Amino acid sequence: MSQHSFFDGSYLGDRARLAPTARLECKVCWHVYDPAEGCEAWQIPPGTPFNALPDHWRCPVCDGARDAFMVLDGGTPDLPAVMRPSLVDPALERQLAEAPGLFEAVFREIHAAKMKGVPFVNGTLGVKAVGFRIHAGRVMGVLVTPWFMNIVLLPNAADDWSQLRTGEKELIDFPSGTYEFLAANRPETGPYKACSLFSPMFDFSSMLQAVETAEAVMPGLLDAGNREDGTRSGEIRRRAEAEEAARVAAETAAAAPEPETPRREAPAELSRRSLILGPRAGAEDLRARAEDLRDGAA
Repeated sequence: MSQHSFFDGSYLGDRARLAPTARLECKVCWHVYDPAEGCEAWQIPPGTPFNALPDHWRCPVCDGARDAFMVLDGGTPDLPAVMRPSLVDPALERQLAEAPGLFEAVFREIHAAKMKGVPFVNGTLGVKAVGFRIHAGRVMGVLVTPWFMNIVLLPNAADDWSQLRTGEKELIDFPSGTYEFLAANRPETGPYKACSLFSPMFDFSSMLQAVETAEAVMPGLLDAGNREDGTRSGEIRRRAEAEEAARVAAETAAAAPEPETPRREAPAELSRRSLILGPRAGAEDLRARAEDLRDGAA
């Protein structure tokens, strides 16, 4: 057994396994090393593969070690077959590799060109595609921007979504429940469907907080243990909103003068993961708990 442990998506510590064009992302700060661009901070010229970086090279943003980088796209072609993702459709594999970067590029451009200075934009946040994966034959993930957080669902090769009207609603069933998606279409991305989780994004004080929330969404969406009695759209969003309400109430309670009577403690269920991921209370129960906490802090 190896004396080292590596995270999913890493190159197993062996740079020789990496394709020359492979892009890698720092798991600490999400900085992407792209061989086509090199690294100006370390005076690495464009065209330098990750496996050719000098031994002393570290992340130029957070100073993270080189083995803290995971493969983003570009592949690890000589990994043993048992270590490669097993995807039935190569077209889906390509879409999965390309979609996060495409959506990030498109919405960063929108942010820079159209959204700067708009009142409902949270200036502390950036654009990040989080948790993209294949489910039921389609690529999906969470898109974080300074003005919204959405689940994004992409069509596969057999889908014809070209006739969908922008804003057209559809209820789509997942293991955890049924959720409302709206049709969208951009020239750069083509048609897709989006489920709103947060908009605007002022509940988040940092990009780290927003990304941590986004990372919890997909496992929660696909966990049948989170399904409530009766399928209702917006379950993940309501759980997340209840968690944020509880967090604000807890911060208010901490800043308030000590009351004469003992303050009720927040129940253990009001953690980020339990509220977003469940289980196992229904959304209405979670909302009631959050309201109890807020009332107790008043």
